[in-house]
Amino acid sequence: MFSGLSAFPLTPMSEQGIDEAAFVRLIEQLVTANVDSIGVLGSTGNYAYLTMAERARVVRLAVEHAGNIPVMAGIGALRTRDVLTLAEDAEAAGVTGVLLAPMSYQKLFPDEVFGLYETVTHALSVPLCVYDNPGTTQFIFSDELHGQIAHLPNVASIKIPGVPEDATEARTRVEALRVRIPLNVTLGVSGDAFAVTGLNAGCDAWYSVIGGVFPAAALAITRAAQAGNAQEATRLSERLQPLWKLFNESGGSLRVVAAAAELQGLAESPCLPLPLKTLDKEGRRRLANLIDQLDLS
Repeated sequence: MFSGLSAFPLTPMSEQGIDEAAFVRLIEQLVTANVDSIGVLGSTGNYAYLTMAERARVVRLAVEHAGNIPVMAGIGALRTRDVLTLAEDAEAAGVTGVLLAPMSYQKLFPDEVFGLYETVTHALSVPLCVYDNPGTTQFIFSDELHGQIAHLPNVASIKIPGVPEDATEARTRVEALRVRIPLNVTLGVSGDAFAVTGLNAGCDAWYSVIGGVFPAAALAITRAAQAGNAQEATRLSERLQPLWKLFNESGGSLRVVAAAAELQGLAESPCLPLPLKTLDKEGRRRLANLIDQLDLS
């Protein structure tokens, strides 16, 4: 499950709770598209805004409606005891794997992060993906630390935060990390605008935000890269440049994909936890035009 396209859907919600019907619609869309795996409760899944009980419910819904598509669930939390509880809940729900970011309020040191993964991986019965996301966690992994964690039991993949834009530099980056990790541990790229560069540079997986709401577009890029057709994969990604630009102008991808789900009738408005908001009127107009012009719906 740690290769190909891993689609990360939104968790639609209001101040009254999770919109379970909308979440199930998003999962079913991914099943119909036949993505390689589904990643729930990542950053796009708003895991940090949910209670433990809500997170357990989201995971159960995902597994129940994912059919034969493997499900990976985010288990990040501020305290190790809560991470372990979330891992137990996810395993009980029947996930195929878990995703763990080193969440923090106080700044974490490398030995503390290693201790987190050491404790959790020894308690797991399913494989784990290391979630390297300095934009939200404010923790920067060194290659040395990645290598140490990758040798722990049950570690199966590392989700890295993009690669250099230059193709040669990207391949050098991927190869430098790969020599430190076991052969059975895959590398997956995130940061959708850089995904094609990472895939063409040798990453095994794309952990994708747009895959959660526009799976056909993400699959086309992924399959071209997997077939060794770097030129076609790049063309398909460059076609989406106006979408990547809107991501940057909106403070990231979350507000854009939330608005996209609303515009396509997949989620009610509003669908983000306050104080977060989706795009303003002008942003929604631009996004609606992009969805039509790029034939994303």
